[in-house]
Amino acid sequence: MLRKLTEKRVRDALGTVMHPIAGVDMVAANAVEHVGIKDGAVTVILKADPKAKDIMASAAKACEEAVAKLSGVKEVRTVLTAHRDGPAEPAPPKGGFAMKPPAPPPPEKLPGVRNIIAVASGKGGVGKSTTSVNLACALSQQGLNVGILDCDIYGPSVPRMLGGADKPDFTPDDRIKPVIRHGIKTISMGHLVPEERATIWRGPMVIGAVQQLLKGVTWDIDGTLDVLVVDLPPGTGDAQLTLVQTAQVNGAVLVSTPQDIALIDATKAYDMFAQIDIPVLGMIENMSQFVCPHCQGTTDIFGHGGAVAAAKAKGIEVLGEIPLDPAIMQQAEAGLPIVLAAPDSDVSARYAAIAKSVASELQS
Repeated sequence: MLRKLTEKRVRDALGTVMHPIAGVDMVAANAVEHVGIKDGAVTVILKADPKAKDIMASAAKACEEAVAKLSGVKEVRTVLTAHRDGPAEPAPPKGGFAMKPPAPPPPEKLPGVRNIIAVASGKGGVGKSTTSVNLACALSQQGLNVGILDCDIYGPSVPRMLGGADKPDFTPDDRIKPVIRHGIKTISMGHLVPEERATIWRGPMVIGAVQQLLKGVTWDIDGTLDVLVVDLPPGTGDAQLTLVQTAQVNGAVLVSTPQDIALIDATKAYDMFAQIDIPVLGMIENMSQFVCPHCQGTTDIFGHGGAVAAAKAKGIEVLGEIPLDPAIMQQAEAGLPIVLAAPDSDVSARYAAIAKSVASELQS
């Protein structure tokens, strides 16, 4: 009888591979970031200093070969995550004045991508991922070549909303091929790690993962992307800063529900983009009204017009108001966004109008 394929067996196999720099095995060197197992397919995420990428590539190959020998393994893939310890604080000179740390390098234009749009909320639970997916689909319906990057490392939801978390393929030089759903190129940690598995990472690991998902993906595999929609996690932390420091972002779209507590966080997101000189293209008031599926009557569950008023107060364009329609949630759960499932609906028309405004801003 075949032994069950477990994480312990995979880690034991990885323990037979020597780390090319540390001089101990990969597990003892704390280089194994994550092990994922699903239906015989094993994904191993390894930490690697960017300066030692070539050396670690050969070690990653050795890891693949070691794990492939285990019974029950159908496929094995290693992913190198750019990771380095933070720089040491410079010692102050004898005069006692602290030296100013060097400025980070300016963000680069992402190869194969014409425009990057960040979708942000500052707060969780406002429907930001649903908005990102439907916005991407609406932009695609306008004839644009569109991709979507799920930048929420801890709680990726874009794969489910687009119909499944298929494992991505890789190029011969180990770059990730985006998963294509409904004509949209997409990548997410949800494609690399099983849906039920928690990602328990500290900040530097998140930074490395975001950089890998940005730069390690062949976004232009069948033509240059016109727009890459980036679904940011809540807040103004590591993922957001890594995005704007790594790649040139052309603009941001803010999502908020009408109530004051959500508006406070949306305002913080606006302030973050203002500080780093990224234009905010506009704000979307999501869940603005509940639409009864039976009588089509509307109810202001979270109030109404709060995000609109806050946007106008700051001089931000109001891109649109999306109602709290059960059909939006149902289609997201089914993996077929409402823009595609019901293109003639009122909600889809609203998303289409928002997409038209965003596309127009990019061309201006």
